Amino acid sequence: MTASTELKNLPSGASDMAHIVLTFDNNKLASALYGPFDENLARIEQTLGVDIRSKGNQLSVKGDSVAATQARRALDYLYEMAQGGAEIAASDVDGAVRLAIAADDQLVLPTLEGKGKLAAAQISTRKRTVHARSVNQDAYMRALERSELVFGIGPAGTGKTFLAVAYAAMLLERGAVDRIILSRPAVEAGERLGFLPGDMREKVDPYLRPLYDALYDMMPADKVERALAADVIEIAPLAFMRGRTLANSVVILDEAQNTTPMQMKMFLTRLGENARMIVTGDPSQIDLPPNTKSGLVEALEVLTEVPGIVTVRFDDKDVVRHPLVAAIVRAYDRQARG
Repeated sequence: MTASTELKNLPSGASDMAHIVLTFDNNKLASALYGPFDENLARIEQTLGVDIRSKGNQLSVKGDSVAATQARRALDYLYEMAQGGAEIAASDVDGAVRLAIAADDQLVLPTLEGKGKLAAAQISTRKRTVHARSVNQDAYMRALERSELVFGIGPAGTGKTFLAVAYAAMLLERGAVDRIILSRPAVEAGERLGFLPGDMREKVDPYLRPLYDALYDMMPADKVERALAADVIEIAPLAFMRGRTLANSVVILDEAQNTTPMQMKMFLTRLGENARMIVTGDPSQIDLPPNTKSGLVEALEVLTEVPGIVTVRFDDKDVVRHPLVAAIVRAYDRQARG
Protein backbone atom coordinates (compact mmCIF):
# COMPACT_ATOMS: atom_id res chain seq x y z
CA MET A 1 0.00 0.00 0.00
CA THR A 2 1.18 3.55 -0.56
CA ALA A 3 1.70 5.57 2.56
CA SER A 4 -0.05 8.55 1.01
CA THR A 5 -1.45 10.00 -2.17
CA GLU A 6 -1.44 13.77 -2.46
CA LEU A 7 -3.11 16.00 -5.02
CA LYS A 8 -1.12 19.17 -5.67
CA ASN A 9 -2.76 22.44 -6.67
CA LEU A 10 -2.08 23.61 -10.21
CA PRO A 11 -2.18 27.16 -11.59
CA SER A 12 -5.58 28.48 -12.68
CA GLY A 13 -6.39 27.63 -16.28
CA ALA A 14 -4.98 24.12 -15.86
CA SER A 15 -8.23 22.51 -14.75
CA ASP A 16 -7.73 19.51 -17.04
CA MET A 17 -4.28 18.83 -15.62
CA ALA A 18 -3.32 17.04 -12.42
CA HIS A 19 -0.28 16.73 -10.18
CA ILE A 20 -0.34 13.62 -8.01
CA VAL A 21 2.33 12.76 -5.45
CA LEU A 22 2.68 9.13 -4.35
CA THR A 23 4.70 8.21 -1.28
CA PHE A 24 5.58 4.55 -0.77
CA ASP A 25 6.32 3.11 2.65
CA ASN A 26 9.10 0.71 1.59
CA ASN A 27 12.14 2.02 -0.27
CA LYS A 28 13.22 -1.43 -1.46
CA LEU A 29 9.81 -2.22 -2.95
CA ALA A 30 9.60 1.25 -4.46
CA SER A 31 12.91 0.62 -6.21
CA ALA A 32 11.59 -2.71 -7.55
CA LEU A 33 8.49 -0.89 -8.79
CA TYR A 34 10.55 1.74 -10.63
CA GLY A 35 12.67 -0.89 -12.38
CA PRO A 36 16.34 -0.65 -13.46
CA PHE A 37 17.12 2.96 -14.35
CA ASP A 38 13.41 3.78 -13.83
CA GLU A 39 12.49 1.73 -16.91
CA ASN A 40 9.04 0.85 -15.61
CA LEU A 41 8.24 4.50 -14.94
CA ALA A 42 9.40 5.43 -18.43
CA ARG A 43 7.13 2.75 -19.87
CA ILE A 44 4.10 4.23 -18.08
CA GLU A 45 5.11 7.75 -19.15
CA GLN A 46 5.33 6.73 -22.80
CA THR A 47 2.01 4.87 -22.81
CA LEU A 48 -0.08 7.42 -20.91
CA GLY A 49 1.67 10.62 -21.92
CA VAL A 50 2.37 11.75 -18.35
CA ASP A 51 5.51 13.03 -16.65
CA ILE A 52 6.75 10.91 -13.71
CA ARG A 53 9.66 12.03 -11.52
CA SER A 54 11.12 9.91 -8.72
CA LYS A 55 12.83 11.10 -5.57
CA GLY A 56 13.56 8.29 -3.17
CA ASN A 57 10.30 6.62 -2.20
CA GLN A 58 8.22 9.49 -3.62
CA LEU A 59 6.81 9.88 -7.12
CA SER A 60 5.45 12.99 -8.77
CA VAL A 61 2.97 12.37 -11.59
CA LYS A 62 1.94 15.28 -13.81
CA GLY A 63 -0.32 15.30 -16.86
CA ASP A 64 -3.85 15.21 -18.11
CA SER A 65 -6.09 14.51 -15.11
CA VAL A 66 -7.49 11.28 -16.59
CA ALA A 67 -4.06 9.97 -17.61
CA ALA A 68 -2.52 10.95 -14.26
CA THR A 69 -5.26 9.08 -12.40
CA GLN A 70 -4.70 6.04 -14.61
CA ALA A 71 -0.97 6.22 -13.87
CA ARG A 72 -1.70 6.34 -10.13
CA ARG A 73 -3.92 3.27 -10.39
CA ALA A 74 -1.27 1.37 -12.33
CA LEU A 75 1.48 2.34 -9.89
CA ASP A 76 -0.61 1.39 -6.84
CA TYR A 77 -1.44 -1.95 -8.46
CA LEU A 78 2.20 -2.71 -9.32
CA TYR A 79 3.34 -1.75 -5.82
CA GLU A 80 0.85 -4.20 -4.30
CA MET A 81 2.20 -6.87 -6.66
CA ALA A 82 5.72 -6.11 -5.39
CA GLN A 83 4.44 -6.38 -1.80
CA GLY A 84 3.19 -9.86 -2.66
CA GLY A 85 6.69 -10.88 -3.74
CA ALA A 86 6.23 -10.55 -7.50
CA GLU A 87 9.06 -9.40 -9.71
CA ILE A 88 7.76 -6.57 -11.88
CA ALA A 89 8.39 -7.29 -15.56
CA ALA A 90 7.69 -5.05 -18.54
CA SER A 91 4.64 -7.17 -19.37
CA ASP A 92 3.29 -6.58 -15.85
CA VAL A 93 3.65 -2.82 -16.36
CA ASP A 94 1.84 -3.00 -19.69
CA GLY A 95 -0.91 -5.09 -18.11
CA ALA A 96 -1.37 -2.68 -15.20
CA VAL A 97 -1.71 0.23 -17.62
CA ARG A 98 -4.26 -1.68 -19.73
CA LEU A 99 -6.33 -2.42 -16.64
CA ALA A 100 -6.03 1.16 -15.39
CA ILE A 101 -7.30 2.52 -18.71
CA ALA A 102 -10.11 -0.03 -18.90
CA ALA A 103 -11.29 0.85 -15.40
CA ASP A 104 -12.65 4.13 -16.83
CA ASP A 105 -14.82 2.24 -19.34
CA GLN A 106 -18.20 1.42 -17.82
CA LEU A 107 -18.77 -1.26 -20.47
CA VAL A 108 -16.07 -3.58 -19.18
CA LEU A 109 -15.97 -5.89 -16.19
CA PRO A 110 -15.51 -3.69 -13.09
CA THR A 111 -11.87 -3.66 -12.04
CA LEU A 112 -12.05 -1.03 -9.29
CA GLU A 113 -12.70 -1.52 -5.61
CA GLY A 114 -12.18 0.43 -2.45
CA LYS A 115 -10.70 3.87 -3.07
CA GLY A 116 -10.50 3.56 -6.83
CA LYS A 117 -7.83 0.86 -6.75
CA LEU A 118 -7.54 -1.91 -9.30
CA ALA A 119 -8.72 -5.35 -8.20
CA ALA A 120 -7.76 -7.74 -10.98
CA ALA A 121 -8.17 -11.51 -10.75
CA GLN A 122 -5.23 -13.74 -9.89
CA ILE A 123 -4.29 -17.42 -9.82
CA SER A 124 -1.92 -18.63 -7.10
CA THR A 125 0.07 -21.80 -6.50
CA ARG A 126 2.87 -22.35 -4.01
CA LYS A 127 5.38 -21.61 -6.76
CA ARG A 128 3.87 -18.58 -8.44
CA THR A 129 1.03 -16.05 -8.53
CA VAL A 130 -0.30 -14.94 -11.92
CA HIS A 131 -2.16 -11.63 -12.20
CA ALA A 132 -4.55 -10.65 -14.99
CA ARG A 133 -2.85 -8.34 -17.48
CA SER A 134 -5.88 -7.26 -19.47
CA VAL A 135 -9.63 -6.88 -19.03
CA ASN A 136 -10.33 -10.04 -21.03
CA GLN A 137 -7.77 -11.99 -19.02
CA ASP A 138 -9.53 -10.74 -15.90
CA ALA A 139 -12.90 -11.86 -17.29
CA TYR A 140 -11.42 -15.24 -18.30
CA MET A 141 -9.93 -15.91 -14.87
CA ARG A 142 -13.21 -15.00 -13.17
CA ALA A 143 -15.12 -17.23 -15.62
CA LEU A 144 -12.87 -20.16 -14.73
CA GLU A 145 -13.87 -19.69 -11.10
CA ARG A 146 -17.61 -19.66 -11.67
CA SER A 147 -18.29 -21.89 -14.67
CA GLU A 148 -17.80 -25.60 -15.34
CA LEU A 149 -17.27 -25.10 -19.08
CA VAL A 150 -15.30 -22.15 -20.42
CA PHE A 151 -14.22 -21.35 -23.98
CA GLY A 152 -11.16 -19.12 -24.36
CA ILE A 153 -11.08 -17.84 -27.95
CA GLY A 154 -8.44 -15.63 -29.51
CA PRO A 155 -5.02 -15.20 -31.11
CA ALA A 156 -1.66 -16.49 -29.96
CA GLY A 157 0.03 -14.75 -27.07
CA THR A 158 -3.12 -13.76 -25.17
CA GLY A 159 -2.52 -16.20 -22.31
CA LYS A 160 -5.63 -18.32 -22.84
CA THR A 161 -3.76 -21.66 -22.67
CA PHE A 162 -1.30 -20.62 -19.97
CA LEU A 163 -4.07 -19.35 -17.68
CA ALA A 164 -6.11 -22.51 -18.22
CA VAL A 165 -3.19 -24.68 -17.10
CA ALA A 166 -2.38 -22.32 -14.23
CA TYR A 167 -5.95 -22.56 -12.97
CA ALA A 168 -5.88 -26.36 -13.26
CA ALA A 169 -2.60 -26.50 -11.32
CA MET A 170 -4.12 -24.33 -8.59
CA LEU A 171 -7.17 -26.60 -8.18
CA LEU A 172 -4.98 -29.72 -8.13
CA GLU A 173 -2.67 -28.24 -5.51
CA ARG A 174 -5.65 -27.27 -3.33
CA GLY A 175 -7.15 -30.76 -3.60
CA ALA A 176 -10.30 -29.45 -5.31
CA VAL A 177 -9.79 -31.99 -8.12
CA ASP A 178 -8.00 -35.32 -8.35
CA ARG A 179 -6.28 -34.88 -11.68
CA ILE A 180 -5.57 -32.74 -14.71
CA ILE A 181 -6.24 -34.09 -18.19
CA LEU A 182 -4.54 -32.42 -21.14
CA SER A 183 -5.69 -32.99 -24.70
CA ARG A 184 -4.94 -31.50 -28.08
CA PRO A 185 -5.84 -32.65 -31.60
CA ALA A 186 -2.74 -34.00 -33.35
CA VAL A 187 -3.78 -32.74 -36.77
CA GLU A 188 -0.37 -33.23 -38.35
CA ALA A 189 -0.50 -36.95 -37.51
CA GLY A 190 -4.17 -37.28 -38.44
CA GLU A 191 -4.78 -38.59 -34.90
CA ARG A 192 -2.90 -41.75 -35.97
CA LEU A 193 -0.03 -41.74 -33.51
CA GLY A 194 0.95 -45.39 -33.66
CA PHE A 195 3.81 -44.96 -36.09
CA LEU A 196 5.60 -42.48 -33.81
CA PRO A 197 8.31 -43.91 -31.50
CA GLY A 198 7.90 -44.23 -27.74
CA ASP A 199 4.99 -44.55 -25.32
CA MET A 200 1.80 -42.49 -25.54
CA ARG A 201 3.26 -39.54 -23.64
CA GLU A 202 6.31 -39.44 -25.92
CA LYS A 203 4.12 -39.66 -29.03
CA VAL A 204 2.04 -36.61 -28.16
CA ASP A 205 4.73 -34.55 -26.38
CA PRO A 206 5.44 -32.36 -29.44
CA TYR A 207 1.79 -31.32 -29.60
CA LEU A 208 1.44 -30.63 -25.87
CA ARG A 209 4.66 -28.69 -25.30
CA PRO A 210 2.87 -25.37 -24.54
CA LEU A 211 0.80 -27.11 -21.87
CA TYR A 212 3.88 -28.70 -20.30
CA ASP A 213 5.66 -25.34 -20.26
CA ALA A 214 2.77 -23.79 -18.33
CA LEU A 215 2.70 -26.70 -15.86
CA TYR A 216 6.40 -26.38 -15.09
CA ASP A 217 5.95 -22.64 -14.68
CA MET A 218 3.25 -23.12 -12.01
CA MET A 219 4.50 -26.25 -10.25
CA PRO A 220 7.94 -27.54 -9.16
CA ALA A 221 9.48 -29.82 -11.79
CA ASP A 222 9.71 -32.83 -9.47
CA LYS A 223 6.00 -32.59 -8.60
CA VAL A 224 5.07 -32.39 -12.28
CA GLU A 225 7.14 -35.47 -13.06
CA ARG A 226 5.64 -37.45 -10.15
CA ALA A 227 2.13 -36.40 -11.15
CA LEU A 228 2.74 -37.46 -14.77
CA ALA A 229 4.13 -40.83 -13.64
CA ALA A 230 1.10 -41.42 -11.41
CA ASP A 231 -1.41 -40.25 -14.06
CA VAL A 232 -2.49 -37.44 -11.74
CA ILE A 233 -1.60 -35.30 -14.73
CA GLU A 234 -2.77 -37.31 -17.71
CA ILE A 235 -2.02 -36.90 -21.39
CA ALA A 236 -5.08 -37.96 -23.35
CA PRO A 237 -4.99 -37.65 -27.15
CA LEU A 238 -8.39 -36.58 -28.37
CA ALA A 239 -8.91 -39.82 -30.28
CA PHE A 240 -8.62 -41.75 -26.98
CA MET A 241 -11.32 -39.79 -25.11
CA ARG A 242 -14.32 -41.65 -26.52
CA GLY A 243 -16.33 -43.65 -23.97
CA ARG A 244 -14.82 -41.98 -20.92
CA THR A 245 -16.58 -39.95 -18.22
CA LEU A 246 -14.22 -37.38 -16.78
CA ALA A 247 -15.08 -36.64 -13.14
CA ASN A 248 -13.19 -34.81 -10.37
CA SER A 249 -10.88 -33.36 -13.01
CA VAL A 250 -9.86 -30.27 -14.87
CA VAL A 251 -9.90 -31.17 -18.56
CA ILE A 252 -8.17 -28.84 -21.02
CA LEU A 253 -8.60 -29.06 -24.78
CA ASP A 254 -6.04 -26.86 -26.52
CA GLU A 255 -5.97 -25.86 -30.22
CA ALA A 256 -9.64 -26.79 -30.40
CA GLN A 257 -10.07 -25.12 -33.77
CA ASN A 258 -8.49 -28.25 -35.25
CA THR A 259 -11.20 -30.61 -33.99
CA THR A 260 -13.95 -31.88 -36.26
CA PRO A 261 -17.59 -31.33 -35.17
CA MET A 262 -17.84 -35.01 -34.20
CA GLN A 263 -14.67 -34.83 -32.10
CA MET A 264 -15.82 -31.66 -30.35
CA LYS A 265 -19.24 -33.10 -29.47
CA MET A 266 -17.60 -36.28 -28.21
CA PHE A 267 -15.19 -34.29 -26.04
CA LEU A 268 -17.79 -31.95 -24.53
CA THR A 269 -20.07 -34.84 -23.58
CA ARG A 270 -17.30 -36.40 -21.45
CA LEU A 271 -17.92 -33.84 -18.68
CA GLY A 272 -18.55 -35.59 -15.36
CA GLU A 273 -19.30 -34.72 -11.74
CA ASN A 274 -17.07 -32.12 -10.07
CA ALA A 275 -15.23 -31.53 -13.33
CA ARG A 276 -14.15 -28.39 -15.15
CA MET A 277 -13.63 -28.19 -18.90
CA ILE A 278 -11.58 -25.45 -20.54
CA VAL A 279 -11.52 -25.25 -24.33
CA THR A 280 -9.03 -22.92 -26.02
CA GLY A 281 -8.52 -22.14 -29.66
CA ASP A 282 -8.12 -19.60 -32.44
CA PRO A 283 -10.63 -19.88 -35.29
CA SER A 284 -8.28 -17.90 -37.54
CA GLN A 285 -5.66 -20.69 -37.35
CA ILE A 286 -7.58 -23.76 -38.58
CA ASP A 287 -5.32 -26.52 -39.97
CA LEU A 288 -8.04 -28.98 -40.97
CA PRO A 289 -8.30 -30.30 -44.54
CA PRO A 290 -10.20 -28.08 -47.01
CA ASN A 291 -14.00 -28.15 -46.73
CA THR A 292 -13.83 -29.58 -43.19
CA LYS A 293 -15.76 -27.50 -40.66
CA SER A 294 -14.06 -26.73 -37.39
CA GLY A 295 -15.68 -28.33 -34.34
CA LEU A 296 -14.81 -25.24 -32.33
CA VAL A 297 -16.55 -22.89 -34.77
CA GLU A 298 -19.65 -25.12 -34.78
CA ALA A 299 -19.70 -25.41 -30.98
CA LEU A 300 -19.58 -21.64 -30.57
CA GLU A 301 -22.62 -21.39 -32.86
CA VAL A 302 -24.61 -24.28 -31.36
CA LEU A 303 -23.99 -23.59 -27.66
CA THR A 304 -24.64 -19.84 -27.63
CA GLU A 305 -27.88 -20.13 -25.65
CA VAL A 306 -26.84 -22.96 -23.32
CA PRO A 307 -26.76 -21.68 -19.71
CA GLY A 308 -23.66 -22.35 -17.65
CA ILE A 309 -21.24 -22.07 -20.57
CA VAL A 310 -19.04 -18.98 -20.71
CA THR A 311 -17.12 -17.81 -23.77
CA VAL A 312 -14.36 -15.20 -23.39
CA ARG A 313 -12.99 -13.70 -26.58
CA PHE A 314 -9.49 -12.24 -26.70
CA ASP A 315 -8.09 -9.83 -29.29
CA ASP A 316 -4.78 -8.17 -30.15
CA LYS A 317 -5.13 -5.83 -27.14
CA ASP A 318 -4.76 -8.89 -24.89
CA VAL A 319 -1.46 -10.08 -26.38
CA VAL A 320 1.02 -10.26 -23.50
CA ARG A 321 4.03 -11.53 -25.39
CA HIS A 322 6.47 -9.28 -27.26
CA PRO A 323 4.74 -6.09 -28.56
CA LEU A 324 5.53 -7.23 -32.11
CA VAL A 325 3.19 -10.20 -31.64
CA ALA A 326 0.25 -7.83 -31.18
CA ALA A 327 1.31 -5.90 -34.27
CA ILE A 328 1.56 -9.13 -36.28
CA VAL A 329 -1.93 -10.22 -35.15
CA ARG A 330 -3.37 -6.84 -36.17
CA ALA A 331 -1.69 -6.98 -39.58
CA TYR A 332 -3.11 -10.42 -40.35
CA ASP A 333 -6.55 -9.33 -39.10
CA ARG A 334 -6.49 -6.37 -41.48
CA GLN A 335 -5.58 -8.66 -44.37
CA ALA A 336 -8.39 -11.08 -43.48
CA ARG A 337 -10.93 -8.23 -43.44
CA GLY A 338 -10.01 -7.30 -46.90
